[in-house]
Amino acid sequence: MLPLEGKVAVITGGTSGIGACTAEVFVTNGAKVVIAGRRQDRGQELAGKLGDAASFIRTDVSVEADVNGMIDHAVGCFGRLDCLMNNAGMGSRYAAIADVDLEQFDAVIAVHLRAVLAGMKYAARVMAEQGTGSIINVASVNGFRAGLGGYYYSAAKAGSIHLTRCAAMELGEKGIRVNSLSPGMIATGGFAKNMGMQPDEADGHPEYAEAAISSVVARWQPLQYVGRTDDIAQAALFLASDASRFVTGQNLVVDGGISAGWPIAAVRPDRELFFRTIQASLSAHSA
Repeated sequence: MLPLEGKVAVITGGTSGIGACTAEVFVTNGAKVVIAGRRQDRGQELAGKLGDAASFIRTDVSVEADVNGMIDHAVGCFGRLDCLMNNAGMGSRYAAIADVDLEQFDAVIAVHLRAVLAGMKYAARVMAEQGTGSIINVASVNGFRAGLGGYYYSAAKAGSIHLTRCAAMELGEKGIRVNSLSPGMIATGGFAKNMGMQPDEADGHPEYAEAAISSVVARWQPLQYVGRTDDIAQAALFLASDASRFVTGQNLVVDGGISAGWPIAAVRPDRELFFRTIQASLSAHSA
């Protein structure tokens, strides 16, 4: 039996990158999937590729009525809802504190935090009647490690991680598991969009993001290879399946070790400099 046999999942931001890859992995592993996103052409193309096991619905997650409609669509098409993956996102905008644009901040919060709450609101109603379900909120290492992302995005992801824990405490008694999933640097179009590339060009050339990430991996990650969408999709598969039936309120970090500390390759020159400086001081003192 496949890990998601008989299960129905909704994936927001499902038209490209992590969302699209996860939709494919879920269908391969037996699930029926609703792909939710704003780009109708891409969503319909992916749903067509995945066949009868997939359906697309155009969704703007910052609009509550769209989120409600997305959940209703899943139940209408496939009869139930076993997994919601809140994955929709927008770029991390960088600004100094003195230059922050509060309208941009509100827009990022609407997609990365408010939409997560909206998704859980409507998914929980269906899952509670079933007595089972798994909610996966895609967060980021930026949500708990400062300095890597912009203020807006980082604050929203931090909020998403804690919102996950709060929801897990309430929904556990209804048989619903709620976890967050925090990727590190992943070679996606979304990563390249943050660097200023146009959306379609970025999505069509993930190798651009991979090249950019490769240029810093040695200094940032202990694992010396670039994260890909399938690395996140496989983690989501675990959280969506019964293999994680005893896991809730957790933040699963998939980042190549970025958040664990400083890679030895980056620290080694400083350690050697520290040693040489101490030895020079000792030599000068004894002279």
